[in-house]
Amino acid sequence: MTTYTICIFTGNTIGLLNRITIIFTRRRINIESLTVSETERHGVSRFTIVIKHESRDEVEKIVRQIRKIVEVLAVFGYLNDEIVYNEIALFKISTPLGSKPLDVETINKHHKAWVVYWGLDYVVIEKTGNETDIFAFFDYLRQYEILEFVRSGRVAVGKTEKGLVEYLPEADWAYTL
Repeated sequence: MTTYTICIFTGNTIGLLNRITIIFTRRRINIESLTVSETERHGVSRFTIVIKHESRDEVEKIVRQIRKIVEVLAVFGYLNDEIVYNEIALFKISTPLGSKPLDVETINKHHKAWVVYWGLDYVVIEKTGNETDIFAFFDYLRQYEILEFVRSGRVAVGKTEKGLVEYLPEADWAYTL
């Protein structure tokens, strides 16, 4: 299966997430990752959806169907080599007295991860990277007691010279503060 990242630029409207995700549900396609955030333009949101599918034609049909939604300003489908992307993960690791000491130097230098919170009996470590990097770090941390693990959805930008403004309809867009 091929991984596709679909980036959707929309107006910020109630119920829009449901109308977009139902397109995938009707076609029985699982959404692997979903991230929604405001863009650099006030009132414009960006949905970043990751799916795995065998058929590029089927993914292109989904993109065309999403474009028909009134609030959608632009939609793009990408393969992994066409984008720059990352995820973030947080790991809560148990560190009670007498337990194996945490090797912070290896965590920082080798895995490029950072302790972002020191509690009395635990630490929280942040790791950014792609899915492979994050799960390799997860495997490293198995030597400790992992209390919690959470991973964000993918954030991505295209490897094109153009920015968002090139694709938006003509308007006097204000920048987000």
